[in-house]
Amino acid sequence: MKLSVVIPAYNEEESIPHTLRTLHSTLEKYNVPHEICVTNDNSKDGTLRVLDELSEEIPELVYYTNLGPNGFGYAVRYGLERFTGDCVAVFMADMSDDPEDLVKYYFKMLEGNYDCVFGSRWAKGGKVVDYPKVKKIINRVANFIVRMVMGINYNDTTNAFKLYKRETMEGIKPFLSPHFNLTIELPLKAIVRGYSYAVVPNSWTNRKYGESKLKIKEMGSRYFFILMYCLIEKYFSQGDFKKKTAAPQKSVSR
Repeated sequence: MKLSVVIPAYNEEESIPHTLRTLHSTLEKYNVPHEICVTNDNSKDGTLRVLDELSEEIPELVYYTNLGPNGFGYAVRYGLERFTGDCVAVFMADMSDDPEDLVKYYFKMLEGNYDCVFGSRWAKGGKVVDYPKVKKIINRVANFIVRMVMGINYNDTTNAFKLYKRETMEGIKPFLSPHFNLTIELPLKAIVRGYSYAVVPNSWTNRKYGESKLKIKEMGSRYFFILMYCLIEKYFSQGDFKKKTAAPQKSVSR
């Protein structure tokens, strides 16, 4: 099964060489057939030049430039419309995600034939390194609200780092979110529409270079919009978007 890794990149000139080299070498080590799809989101620094150089070094690297509209959600969606693999993961350019965790996701999906594999930084075995205190408080409150509103047990919906089968990704279209609210749109729609998923503990490490693109003050209403959309679909869509075959029960790895 070929794995595609979609990476949005805006002004990641410093971070992305280490990220791509580490990701590629890790997937090679475990003999995972893969492609790495980077969306250069109209960066103003040398990200495009670095990608051009790295493509000579990493044959599995393909990259695109999204001229606009721009934003995290648009950049991820740009890659999700172009990947060629049998499954696809969203991975951060700043190396906050661990390639070893991606390998765990991949083999978990193969082992159980799950439609999705989600990580949890807050489950037993999960880990966060240098997580900003205020951001952590907001994260836990936001995930608690999502759990209560949607009636689910999964506790890390807001993290983008997840793996989906191609059929699942097709089944949760069309995408609505242009910004970071895409991080909750994808898993919530997958859950509401009856796709099976496993949860695997994963780690997160704060970026070493550059600045985070997430602007918390701007995102509240956008997250709320997507949450309400998914809630309405859950109770009022009459199952119009449901996966046609029955899904196995969720599995949580320890």
